[in-house]
Amino acid sequence: MKSHLPLLDPLRFWAALGVAIFHQMFWSWAWVSIDVPGFERTVAADVLYPSAAPFTWFGWVGVEIFFVISGFVIANSASTSSPGEFLLGRALRIYPAVWVCATATLLVLLLFGSGPASEFILPYIHAMLMVPKGVTGQWLDEVYWTLAAETAFYGLVFCAMLTKKVTLRHLAWGLTIYSAIFNAVALLVASCTTPSDLPYLVILMFRVPCAAFLLSHGCFFALGIWLFISANRELTRLEQVAVAVTCLSGAAEIYFFASFFLTSIPAVSDQSALVPITVWAAAVLLIAIAAKRSRRSAGTASPEAPPYLRTLGLITYPLYLTHNVIGTAIIRALVQAGLDATSAVWIALGLLVLVCWFICAKIEPVVRGALTLTVAYFGKLPERQPKSRRPALAPGLRLPLPVSVKVKVAAS
Repeated sequence: MKSHLPLLDPLRFWAALGVAIFHQMFWSWAWVSIDVPGFERTVAADVLYPSAAPFTWFGWVGVEIFFVISGFVIANSASTSSPGEFLLGRALRIYPAVWVCATATLLVLLLFGSGPASEFILPYIHAMLMVPKGVTGQWLDEVYWTLAAETAFYGLVFCAMLTKKVTLRHLAWGLTIYSAIFNAVALLVASCTTPSDLPYLVILMFRVPCAAFLLSHGCFFALGIWLFISANRELTRLEQVAVAVTCLSGAAEIYFFASFFLTSIPAVSDQSALVPITVWAAAVLLIAIAAKRSRRSAGTASPEAPPYLRTLGLITYPLYLTHNVIGTAIIRALVQAGLDATSAVWIALGLLVLVCWFICAKIEPVVRGALTLTVAYFGKLPERQPKSRRPALAPGLRLPLPVSVKVKVAAS
């Protein structure tokens, strides 16, 4: 089974960079239009980038690209692991980065933030445990809301693996239908109301809790699973319809959020919601093309991907978790040192990439090793079979196999 796509690592790095540019060059000043800032306001410099708004306001769509990639990667992981291996693998991948980055964020807020220290403690605990928050709860950093959706998806896959009956195809179908219904309702509300109307405000207010229940964003994970399946076999006609539904559902979710920006923030009122939809669709198309090529080249040796591509993929997660609060603090320090705002942004992003490389290459392995030893001390680690002895697809998440048909030939 061929399922690794070298394209995914650079693609998610650029998606993370897009989100970072959105936060630093657009959201850092545009939030005053709707008055919903996070803790980053306590460390931010007073800088504006209105001329860059047409090119930066849609960078948030990198999150939707992340979720599609996550659906693909998690499907791949689950298809070759036992439930215990899968759960431990996710914990060892996610928690070390969260613990390091959340602690660094807390220190920056305590040392340079203008708010009281007591404000940051409970959000820090929530971040360390990756516990979803309520509607009015404050995140340690606004970007952490995505971890609620990721955790929900991991839990859903893990539960499916335990049943040994729910397949990847079942999961993809369930999320496709479940999320499509919600996003269709949201699109209907958006077309019949304005952001000042109560139904619109209710859906917008519950956007993050809905993401934690995979309502609004489940379609992106479903699309990732469908793309993973397409990398291993050709999709049936009905499955191709499901892919089309997930794409339309994803476009509806993006359109809803984009329309809120366009009607609420004067700096981008002349922009089009088609821009973020097009960016997201282009990323999905690239993954789909790579998946198709992977399926067609099954059975042939693939050239080894350059190591720097994998490094970009590893940098992505800490970059996403640190760029907002910590990146904002670096920009303020550079501006106060006399740099112009634009230079400060790019230097800060460059410094963050270096810091995140150090985190993923030097600090995370130490934390991961300590976590592994702790789990081994208090419980038994799942046995991992040699690669040659692992099943092609783990029980409970098998892809449908071709059905052999016996044909009776009449005697002549």
